[in-house]
Amino acid sequence: MKQASIICFGEVLWDMLPTGKVAGGAPMNVAHHAKQLGAHSIMISSVGQDTLGDNLVDFLNDKKIPTQLVQRSETLPTSVVKVHLDEKGSASYEIVEGVAWDDIRISAPMRSAVEQADALVFGSLVTRGDTSRASLQALLQVAKLRVFDVNLRAPFFSPTSIEALLEQADVVKTNDEELELLAEWFVQSSDMPAMTQYLMDRFSLQKVIVTRGSKGAACRDQAGWHEHPGYPVTVKDTVGSGDSFLAGFLTSMLSGKSTLDCLDFGCAVGALVATHSGGTPKVSPAMVKAFQKERKG
Repeated sequence: MKQASIICFGEVLWDMLPTGKVAGGAPMNVAHHAKQLGAHSIMISSVGQDTLGDNLVDFLNDKKIPTQLVQRSETLPTSVVKVHLDEKGSASYEIVEGVAWDDIRISAPMRSAVEQADALVFGSLVTRGDTSRASLQALLQVAKLRVFDVNLRAPFFSPTSIEALLEQADVVKTNDEELELLAEWFVQSSDMPAMTQYLMDRFSLQKVIVTRGSKGAACRDQAGWHEHPGYPVTVKDTVGSGDSFLAGFLTSMLSGKSTLDCLDFGCAVGALVATHSGGTPKVSPAMVKAFQKERKG
């Protein structure tokens, strides 16, 4: 079976957790977990010419994620994010502006890599910078499959900016809270199946995937509405859970699995990651299968 190739465009950074710094950024988390789950993944981003940037490049190299498309900014620093956890382990983020991934510059090798990849994964946060937004727009023109991980981070979005990204997506992944906000903007409905159908029709999407925390995940595609109840676990924190879910779903989808199988695998990956601190713990296909087998009895 051909190895799936996934390119992730956007932020790479250090999550500053109460326990110390952990490599993160939603696109990088997806790239990391896709690689662990058997895909060939590449990261497009930028870090500063500083020690934190060196550390991130070292991290990616250690995880066998190619770094030839990770640029080194001469003027902007490597990104850090302060992560705050509530009593349930749910994370909120304080995101510093004016960092290297705000200034990702388009290049011929970047364009060529995206043309050859099976999927391009991108989020909304990286479009806050004019240069990175223009580079993403150019890459979306040549991508085979455009996967939009909505990933709203206040104050770096607006209804207009999100609508523009939805119009260029093929597959959209959102969480239940983000879907409610999209519904306020576009749908005026509180019914999740109806909301996702509206988004599919309005933006000519192939799939709308919704993560629902402890309630699992769902997906609307051309065949209908699919749901998975998820896997109950004791949560350490939720950092990277949605990203790892997306990596699991995508690697399954690109290998030809059914939507229900994709949801099942993605939910298992996300649950396993939630039992660890930070968004990039070790997870393998064998670990996921063992977890699924144990939970299903």
